[in-house]
Amino acid sequence: MSQALQDLLDLLDLEQIEENIFRGQSRSAVVPRVFGGQVAAQALVAAGRTVPADRHAHSLHAYFLRPGDPGAPIVYTVERIRDGRSFTTRRAIAVQHGRPIFALSASFQTYEEGLDHQAPMPPAPDPVTLPTSQERLRGYDHIPAEIAEKFLQAREAVDLRYAEEPPYGKYGEPREPHSQVWFRTNGKLGGAIDEPLLHVVLATYVSDMTLLDSILLAHGRGGWAVGDVVGASLDHAMWFHRPFRADEWLLYDQESPSAYGGRGLGQARIYTQDGKLAVSVVQEGVVRVPRED
Repeated sequence: MSQALQDLLDLLDLEQIEENIFRGQSRSAVVPRVFGGQVAAQALVAAGRTVPADRHAHSLHAYFLRPGDPGAPIVYTVERIRDGRSFTTRRAIAVQHGRPIFALSASFQTYEEGLDHQAPMPPAPDPVTLPTSQERLRGYDHIPAEIAEKFLQAREAVDLRYAEEPPYGKYGEPREPHSQVWFRTNGKLGGAIDEPLLHVVLATYVSDMTLLDSILLAHGRGGWAVGDVVGASLDHAMWFHRPFRADEWLLYDQESPSAYGGRGLGQARIYTQDGKLAVSVVQEGVVRVPRED
């Protein structure tokens, strides 16, 4: 396991300070606020720790309320909404400096047999043939070195590979609002930590990294790395359909059906390498063109 992955696992390992109350640490992101994937993943950890082990996360719905302060801890309070025979529902609120910054509702279910069908996995290149994040970012002369290093530091726990040029690599002309990314953790997971919730939490963490890319592609924008848009996540929803491992290759197939009024919508499906539909994701974000444009 890489040190970067161990550091991420430590970040997601919350301290329980009271029944239904947990505390997590933060760290700097590419932008001067807490990375949205971090707070979403930590909130899911908090909710999951109040649920019986035989109930697995099947959905989450969340709102980003305020920018998080990366220099301060985050306190998560969990409300036990419902414990039914098959489903358990939890609500988690993340608080900093006395104010809520994030709200999550999550549902958990015991395993049961049922109907089974899925959308087919789209064509995608073999991940091992694609450039790594380091190879891509360090190959762009138009991206300042300090920005490239921030991106790499933020993603060093994850091996994330774009199937085609990312928005910040090729911009200026509109492209199809569709993006594919392969990802897996930079290291294998095992031992006592190797539980289903951890894989779901890690996928939640990664899901906020690239989902709005397809909005940028539709308008020929390079994004935050080149400074031609400003924005932030507004809300986030995920449905976990089938078991998967975050330390094995997952295809993140993303598209944007709409952008309007300073907001853009991204939707995606995550597939295992053998073609199983594991997760569906939808996110809306603020995507604004800087005033000088």
